[in-house]
Amino acid sequence: MTRRISLSILPLLLCAVSAPAIAADLAVHAGHLIDGVSAKARDKVTIIIHDDRIVAVQDGFVSPAGATVVDLSAATVLPGLIDTHDHITMEYTGKNPVAERVTTNDLDTVLKSVGSARRTLDAGFTSIRDVGGETSVVIALKRAIASGAIVGPRMWVAGYPLGPSGGHGDPQNGLREDLDMHGAGKVIDGPEEAAKIVRQMHREGVDLIKIMPSGGVLSIGDDPNHTLMTDAEISAVVTTAHSLGMKVAAHAHGQNAIVRAAVLDVDSVEHGSFGDADAYKAMKEHGTYLVPTLLVADTVVRIAKAHPESLPPSSAKKALEVGPITIVNLGKAYRAGVKIAFGTDQGVAPHGTNAQEFALLVRAGMTPADAIKAATVNAADLLGATADVGSVRPGRFADLIAVAGDPLADVTTLEHVGFVMKGGVVVKPWGAAK
Repeated sequence: MTRRISLSILPLLLCAVSAPAIAADLAVHAGHLIDGVSAKARDKVTIIIHDDRIVAVQDGFVSPAGATVVDLSAATVLPGLIDTHDHITMEYTGKNPVAERVTTNDLDTVLKSVGSARRTLDAGFTSIRDVGGETSVVIALKRAIASGAIVGPRMWVAGYPLGPSGGHGDPQNGLREDLDMHGAGKVIDGPEEAAKIVRQMHREGVDLIKIMPSGGVLSIGDDPNHTLMTDAEISAVVTTAHSLGMKVAAHAHGQNAIVRAAVLDVDSVEHGSFGDADAYKAMKEHGTYLVPTLLVADTVVRIAKAHPESLPPSSAKKALEVGPITIVNLGKAYRAGVKIAFGTDQGVAPHGTNAQEFALLVRAGMTPADAIKAATVNAADLLGATADVGSVRPGRFADLIAVAGDPLADVTTLEHVGFVMKGGVVVKPWGAAK
């Protein structure tokens, strides 16, 4: 006999029940399904789940013997969303950023990050790629989530970003030399040092490597248009990381840095603010993803106008120059056929507001369907995890979200996720407070 229960009391842990044809713990009745790969939504679909994986996706509402029915027949169901550029351990507070760097410690960071992880998951992001944070903290957070000790999204982590002395990511920038902050980051000068640190970070447990070939916006004293890493340094990182099965994400604003990173086979360019036709050509030829991070650009512009004193010295001016061009050039990259993966650079905008990126992608010229693919199947491809996440298909983790409207008609619907399941466990029941 099929059991139908209210989602508000759906158990978090479910016992496996065998059925004659399919072993099923759950049967999710989806009124509409956007599966992450198909061009159109499907109506009246059942997603059958055993343990933490999807075992079947069937037309119509079916109820296998012994399965608990999750009734989302009035909702649109999608794969769990993926943010490929997150900083879950970072948080903009509006306070003096230099003072905060020297008055907080890793324990402060850990405790704040637990709440940030939960808010991100509740917003529908069941997976994130963290591309810059204290290595020991993000690895510990990833492990705690994977073990079930705390609640949060699946994590792929880079740990400390790697860049040259004086470049974006050098923790010594803007500080007195006798305030030695080099222990709070990884500075690489020369290909030998670069290769050695990549190997060390792999040993520590990171999943990918983040490099800083260009200057940045929210850093002191560097220029986003400047290329600050040599080809030899970039190549050493990429070759070493790839030999260890890790991908490389490259923070690159300036045109030259984008081209150099793509030609040297990084897996993704983050931001890509000053890209042009030559940059997009290089990215297409080398299969490089663009992670445009429009939300941080939009947020920092608003902060720079309203509260420039809350940003590091020189950052407000850079933000007003870089921010507006980022959204324009994302549209150009999209029309040129560059592969796009969803990423927010979250940590400046509040954690849990990641889905605001969708409206910005659409404003830049992407269709809602392609914006959703950027956060599902494309993002999973960039992670190297298409067999596990990013689509609603047999064999994938049962990571599902649901919304009340049609995100293909109004992508802002994704800012109001009403249901979240991660690995077959309901972490946000339908009808819970938004």
